[in-house]
Amino acid sequence: MEYQAPGKTTIAPEVLLTIARLNALSVPGVSQLSTAPGDVNQFLTRGTNEGVKIVVDNGVVYVEIYVILKSNNNVRDVSHAIQAKVSRAIAEMVGMEVGKVNVHVEDVDFPPTDGS
Repeated sequence: MEYQAPGKTTIAPEVLLTIARLNALSVPGVSQLSTAPGDVNQFLTRGTNEGVKIVVDNGVVYVEIYVILKSNNNVRDVSHAIQAKVSRAIAEMVGMEVGKVNVHVEDVDFPPTDGS
């Protein structure tokens, strides 16, 4: 029996957005994703209002994540956890190299006060 080379696998950009979004939201201290500002030079426009921007350049993934953190968390620690988790998930799930994961903390979510 002759061996036949396997076919090609392609990854839809939405897959990368979903991986980044779900992994960022699963980090303790993240309240929600914020609206990402638009960018005319961006290669991938879908998802710009969903808190994540992804650019793939020469097979390397660059991620911008816009988050709102829960109060009483160390911003640096939560940001580093987001970077590590998103980077590892993309590398392990789709086998792509991650160039950078930039985290933009847009706000802090404080619990409502009772008004007194």
